[in-house]
Amino acid sequence: MDLHKLMDLPGALAAFTYTDKGDLRSHQIREGAELTAQMLDLLTRSCVANRAIASMEASGWEALTGQAGFQPLRGFSVVGLEWSVVVDGNCGVVVRNRDVDYEATFNALQAA
Repeated sequence: MDLHKLMDLPGALAAFTYTDKGDLRSHQIREGAELTAQMLDLLTRSCVANRAIASMEASGWEALTGQAGFQPLRGFSVVGLEWSVVVDGNCGVVVRNRDVDYEATFNALQAA
């Protein structure tokens, strides 16, 4: 995983990887960003929880409606007021909302 390339994305404030349990594995934070490794560690744990919930919802939707294609869940984003997180697999990028290109960010994460 090349976190340096992810940090070149528009609006990138931090890039990170984490384990399946949510432990922060590696990270880079843009100088001047109001983020810390401790905040990213909390965020990675939240990413694992959000993926579990989204997977449960996708499974329930498929079972309830008979429609397929919602699983397997790979990526998602959580949009905040000033910044958001975009995740694919066990890698994510914290992005500034006013500068982000979500599609480019998802594509970069999938290619990484």
